[in-house]
Amino acid sequence: MTSDSSVPAGSTTSSRSSESGGLQPSGKETRLHAAASTDQPEKNKIFGMIYPMTYPTYEMITMDAAQAAGKHHVTLNVNAPDEANTEQQIRIVENMIKQHVDGIAISPVDAAALTPVINKAIAAGIPVVTFESDAPSSKRTAYIGADNYRTGQQFAITTSRLLNNQGMILVESGLQEMHGLQQRLNGFIDYIRNDTAIEVLEVNYNQGNEARAAADIEAVIDAHPHFNAVVGLDFVSVSASVLVWKAKGLNRHLIALGDTSTSEKGLVNGQISAVISQHERKWGVEIIETLLRASDGLAVGDFIDTGIIEINQ
Repeated sequence: MTSDSSVPAGSTTSSRSSESGGLQPSGKETRLHAAASTDQPEKNKIFGMIYPMTYPTYEMITMDAAQAAGKHHVTLNVNAPDEANTEQQIRIVENMIKQHVDGIAISPVDAAALTPVINKAIAAGIPVVTFESDAPSSKRTAYIGADNYRTGQQFAITTSRLLNNQGMILVESGLQEMHGLQQRLNGFIDYIRNDTAIEVLEVNYNQGNEARAAADIEAVIDAHPHFNAVVGLDFVSVSASVLVWKAKGLNRHLIALGDTSTSEKGLVNGQISAVISQHERKWGVEIIETLLRASDGLAVGDFIDTGIIEINQ
């Protein structure tokens, strides 16, 4: 299906964009039918959700958003490139503007590149909220998520405690151009350098690709066999790291991002020492509620802070 498709209110469509350009059928359309409320019907609205790429964590957020959407007779059009792609995100937003959707939520791959099209949507009267990673120079309506710089600091605080403020670590991050991830890395590095005796051996970017993340982690472990911990600052690093830990039978610290089923299993099975969460399970509901208010012309906060929490064994 393409992003021009629509479904009955209270349901969700999930589309993936083809690498060949334009939006093409993915062959794996998913429709999640949320139970509609029996209260007085509201005016049906269509909201678009745009992820950086397809990944299980985003499916979890979609499920939460779909449940909230069903209560308000909202149709969700969910789109994501197969792999992180700024140009495809821009085309998806452009198509949503043409469709005159009632609101857009986006986790931008490249904030600077997405700013003009976000501003175009705002100029067309469509509220736009960013989540996970902000586009602070745009005219977006609100940002939903946590302070990413402080999230990086929390990663560093947790790492320092686990290593008794010393040792050697390897860092894996995601999209190098993603504003939120760069903030997260800056917060982490600043704290490690200024407040600990820990040495950062390498920082790698997997660019949102799980196979690349696993290859990165295996390579740096082989290059630095005396490392004490791996810190994964993005969602993709979690599953990749756990697979490497299982394969190698490692008994080192692994600090991961996100309250997901993968990280939960990793904690229970002893592969992960601690998880830093931005309360990702709140994002879906916050996105729907914020877009509802904004599309009704009501005031919303500039920053809906979902907070930061450490989850450990």
